[in-house]
Amino acid sequence: MNAEYKMLINGELVSSNKTFAVLNPATGKVLGHAPDMDPEQVTAALEGAEAGFDVWSKMSLNEREALIMDYSALLQQNKDKIVDLLIAETGKPLDNAEYDFGMLIDCLKFFIEEAKRIEQPVIVDPDGRFHHYIQRQSLGVVVGYLAWNFPLLNLGYKLGPSLASGCSAIIKPSQVTPLATLLCAELAHQIGFPAGVINVISSDNYEVTNPLLTSKITSMFTMIGSTASGVKCMQTACTSVKHFSVELGGNAPVIVYDDADVTKAAHNIVDLKYANSGQVCVSPNRCFVHESVYAEFVATAKAHAQGLTLGVGRAEGRLMGPLSSEKERSSILARVNAAVESGANVVLGGGIPESHPDGFFMQPTILSNVDLDMEIVSDEIFGPVLAVIPFSDKDDIIALANDCDYGLSAYVYTTNLKRGLQAASGIQAGSVCVNEVHYSVQLPHGGLKQSGVGKDCSKYSMSEYFTNKRVSILVND
Repeated sequence: MNAEYKMLINGELVSSNKTFAVLNPATGKVLGHAPDMDPEQVTAALEGAEAGFDVWSKMSLNEREALIMDYSALLQQNKDKIVDLLIAETGKPLDNAEYDFGMLIDCLKFFIEEAKRIEQPVIVDPDGRFHHYIQRQSLGVVVGYLAWNFPLLNLGYKLGPSLASGCSAIIKPSQVTPLATLLCAELAHQIGFPAGVINVISSDNYEVTNPLLTSKITSMFTMIGSTASGVKCMQTACTSVKHFSVELGGNAPVIVYDDADVTKAAHNIVDLKYANSGQVCVSPNRCFVHESVYAEFVATAKAHAQGLTLGVGRAEGRLMGPLSSEKERSSILARVNAAVESGANVVLGGGIPESHPDGFFMQPTILSNVDLDMEIVSDEIFGPVLAVIPFSDKDDIIALANDCDYGLSAYVYTTNLKRGLQAASGIQAGSVCVNEVHYSVQLPHGGLKQSGVGKDCSKYSMSEYFTNKRVSILVND
């Protein structure tokens, strides 16, 4: 894969004087090089997006839909090429890569349909003198920073509502995994969107790209990433009034009550925990299991996790790929070792697999007898480590689940409907799944507390890309 990757800026595919290397995490070797944009290109992207917004926002919804659907069809025609590149830069198994790609398609289609359902309500005038209504208008230029773990899903979350609402977008994929996104930008260029409507840039230098945040041209800054990065970006952007929609860190709790279907709970949690090698914002991290079913849960989870095979792409079996980098793997292994030194037991894994000496693979890991004060519990572990913590009837389990700075997702397993509803009500998280993990484009996704503001997916995300203008017309004086 030695193709030349280009950025899409103001309707043109452009290179840069500098590039940066992108690694294949399954091999640790350089896969390709992405352009590292220069300051003049940042200015061109902003000015192009501003001009593109003026054109795109005035086009009818039907005109925008035609181009969006043509783009979706072209992406589908190039699916295998895109997915292969996605696998190479992320180390994903095929099913995970196809899900990643599929969410881009789903978002493009969902949000253009959702745009047709945007309401412009009438407000009653008490005196009967005015006709009041809310006019929804396109917000403006959207700058979106994407996370590295699901590059194309992230692209769909940001580009879908931007295009459907009539906004223009400047999208910056992560420097860790920019290549598939740049390929999708090249395909967008073939469709013939008005210049500046879609801009996809790449950089390994935040000092160069910071004007995207500080510019008054930017109406909204949106991102998916860590809380620390989100706070820093918002601080940088607060040079003028902007809208923010940011999905940040998570440290999802699981509560497995004594009356739960333990086998289903263990299988559900293991499947989600090791999906994308644990590099998922909604990954279960703090797994609280009632002491009466604790041993059964740990044994069942171990047996199910032992069925995983390390591998990428189209290899056979229930696959788990590598971590994103040696830096991330070393950090996670250090936290596992620290937990063991403090008394945790390694039920499964805990190290680097001898079978895969190349790349950044790590064994699927389960730790038992974990204490709440261990770093493996208090901090988000963005990797394949499941910490299982016993609790008893004496514990306030909802308070334990909420004892965290984050509030993105949570999971509850119980056969008692009342208990499930009470837990869902009490847990401080943007999403709570009871008895089965479920995410979909029509459901709002976003966090509470330090997990962010705003939503991705659903009509609630769509509404963030519009203004609410009140119009009052005198009809009876």
